[in-house]
Amino acid sequence: MDDERSKTAAPVAIARHGRQKTPGSAWFVLKLLGVGLTVIAVSATSIAAIDTAAALNRVPTFDLPNASDGPPPDIGAMAGGFNILIVGSDRGETEQEIKDRRGAELNDVTMILHVSGDHTRAVAVSIPRDLVVPIPSCPKKDGSGNHAAMAGQPINVTLSYGGVPCTILTVEALTGLHIDFAGLITFQGVIQMSNALGGVPVCIAQDINDPASGFNRPAGTYVLSGSEALAFLRARKHVGDGSDLARISSQQVFLSSMVRTLKSEDTLNDPVKLYSIAQAAVANMELSSNFRNTDTLFSIARALSTLELDQVMFVQYPGSTNNPGIYLNKVKPDAAVAGQLFSKILADEPFALAPSQPALGSVIDPNATPDPTVTADPSIEVIAGLPGQTAAAQTCSKGSK
Repeated sequence: MDDERSKTAAPVAIARHGRQKTPGSAWFVLKLLGVGLTVIAVSATSIAAIDTAAALNRVPTFDLPNASDGPPPDIGAMAGGFNILIVGSDRGETEQEIKDRRGAELNDVTMILHVSGDHTRAVAVSIPRDLVVPIPSCPKKDGSGNHAAMAGQPINVTLSYGGVPCTILTVEALTGLHIDFAGLITFQGVIQMSNALGGVPVCIAQDINDPASGFNRPAGTYVLSGSEALAFLRARKHVGDGSDLARISSQQVFLSSMVRTLKSEDTLNDPVKLYSIAQAAVANMELSSNFRNTDTLFSIARALSTLELDQVMFVQYPGSTNNPGIYLNKVKPDAAVAGQLFSKILADEPFALAPSQPALGSVIDPNATPDPTVTADPSIEVIAGLPGQTAAAQTCSKGSK
């Protein structure tokens, strides 16, 4: 990628934490986003646990709409940040699911993983599936031309409208970021990955009963895997205020816990488990053609090797619900807060989250041990109104009363 495109940068954590080194951090960061970023597991697990070339040859590919000419440089050695778009498809596994979505494949998860120019920080931006945005003209899947642009549609229609390339074009227009690599994972991949991991501990502060997703658990802490993990990630009814925004903050409870599980010695020192994770990932993903490359994946792993829990941030694209017109029952973008977020990323400047910023679908775990090393850094600008947390923060999913 050229210097202009790679000059995208460095969000940081909510607060400064003690710099506690974690063994094998490249491994866990490359798998840190579970539901969406599971695709990046190939960067670590397949290299160590399976015949990478053979595994990657089985992964379907697609072309980026604005790909740079030639092979990508060695990311681990280059100056500048990079962006990976991860799309979680709602591709159903049953006849009823296919019927419910009327045959259309939607992007249930849309995430941007941004890594800072000095490779010391990362931020994952979750874009609500119901966020209403302009959709640019997208190439048709059959190559027969372009679809017409649309002024305002939920972003989750882009996958059915023009495949992953259409989602990429829409995200680039929305954020101003250039997408360097992209991947897609299906629901089945989430199920198999969580099974291979042995489950993820999840704290639930109040009862959650979502008939739509099938998740029904009273308050407590559970180790979720398989279809139940997927049901939790999809749960929306009786989570916070029941909105798409509450679901994202609830998902971040799972994702931050998954990071801590993945970086544990029990995972990193278990070759059988790593092999299973890699096989599950490879069998249920698609990658951009420039991403399905052993050298590229290894370079990404090296670039992420120094990331620490408190330097990995999860945020959601800012927006609001309960708006009229085209935003009825959808999410309206908050252009002012989004502008602050992406201007910081583009300028390679750190930012922080307001400590008192409420999350619609999560709360701080009351049983978590406070970190005595946490201190505020007055030199880092706070973006008020931006929901999120770091991977180090221990939180609980919040049910509705």
